[in-house]
Amino acid sequence: MRQQPELPIDAPAAGSYRPLADRMRPRTLAEFAGQQHLLAPGKPLHRLLTEGVAHSMVLWGPPGSGKTTLARLAAQACEARFISLSAVVAGVRDIRQAVEEARASRAAGGPATVLFLDEVHRFNKAQQDTFLPFVEDGTLVFIGATTENPSFELNSALLSRARVYVLKALTTAELVALARRALADAESGLGRSGVSAAAEALALIADAADGDARRALNLLEVAADLAGAGGGTTITLAIAQEACAGGHRRFDKRGELFYDQISALHKSVRDSDPDAALYWLCRMLDGGCDPGFLARRMVRMASEDIGNADPRALTLALAAWDGYDRLGSPEGELALAQACVFMACAPKSNAVYRAFGAAMEDAKSQGTLEVPLHLRNAPTRLMKDLGYGHGYRYAHDEPDALAPGQRHFPDAMEARNYYDPAPRGLELKLREMLARMRAGTGTQAAPARQEDDRA
Repeated sequence: MRQQPELPIDAPAAGSYRPLADRMRPRTLAEFAGQQHLLAPGKPLHRLLTEGVAHSMVLWGPPGSGKTTLARLAAQACEARFISLSAVVAGVRDIRQAVEEARASRAAGGPATVLFLDEVHRFNKAQQDTFLPFVEDGTLVFIGATTENPSFELNSALLSRARVYVLKALTTAELVALARRALADAESGLGRSGVSAAAEALALIADAADGDARRALNLLEVAADLAGAGGGTTITLAIAQEACAGGHRRFDKRGELFYDQISALHKSVRDSDPDAALYWLCRMLDGGCDPGFLARRMVRMASEDIGNADPRALTLALAAWDGYDRLGSPEGELALAQACVFMACAPKSNAVYRAFGAAMEDAKSQGTLEVPLHLRNAPTRLMKDLGYGHGYRYAHDEPDALAPGQRHFPDAMEARNYYDPAPRGLELKLREMLARMRAGTGTQAAPARQEDDRA
């Protein structure tokens, strides 16, 4: 097994300042916090970092999970040149320059070149295509880092040439251990300053960091400065609370985490779990989600998953939306919580959702079928002479206001049973009524093909 090399630490210029998170960047695999599902012996990245087996990869994970550090460790393990670019500011010209440097190194018998592209999802598909040939022919080893789902943001051609590794947010215990190491490290951390921290203070900082190692170290540094400004050397719980004030949970209003959380909310309501539904609602509100978006989504839930099993759900969802618009935050958010809990507890039916989808499919596929003559209005003599409205039976003149046997589908189309009420809530009564009406026709229409959407 090769000895794990250390990444060099650049000596800071006199009077220069480097944040604690930068000074504590791991230099060896042993110093790396978290990601044991990838880095433990026998796991996918362990062999690369211990034996120097280079390959192109995409590191996908939340901020502060170690993507950049892993890329540096991989390059160091492979004894490769490391070129770091950010897709936020870099362009095709920068990629071409990196390619030329890699070619020159290769021609001179020098080391391989690792091109690290941070925020790779910021490159459009055409920009991503520029370095594909050089990954293919071995000119470059490509390592990309992204917080977004590569399936949606990266070219399939690039994904086929690079292995995707999924990094996880660090746990509270891992962040506490990282903070303790920073307090004890006299070379790069806070060890020389003599600062210590109460256990509850470190736990609060780790919780506020929300899985982000960089954020945890930044908060620790702020807390240490606050302690020093007060003439002390101990980070107390009160100091940690001051350092962490105003923080927010990880939440990307347009990214993967956003859609994961709204999916969890929707499915908790669908599965009749009011406690989990309320939790995910609060998670999204706490993360900064627009309450208006949540109100719109709950209107959809009311129709899609409850429907006529309890029509009050749609009324309450709309009322909650209106209540929020009138009151604003935070008072109006209680109306959203009320609607959320009610819908989670309400009887569930997707019968209308399924029926609508099947009917829409027929409407698109059957063409422009004529309305039967007996269903047409006849406001003029000519239309009456042509048979418009002839033979129509007025339901209110029939027993129970039903006209059994009267067709309402186009003549060229077989009758269909789209709507199949669930045996729950109000739809139980609707089911019984429809059964009587359909039985009165003397024929049973074939059920429409319906595909259940459980996404």
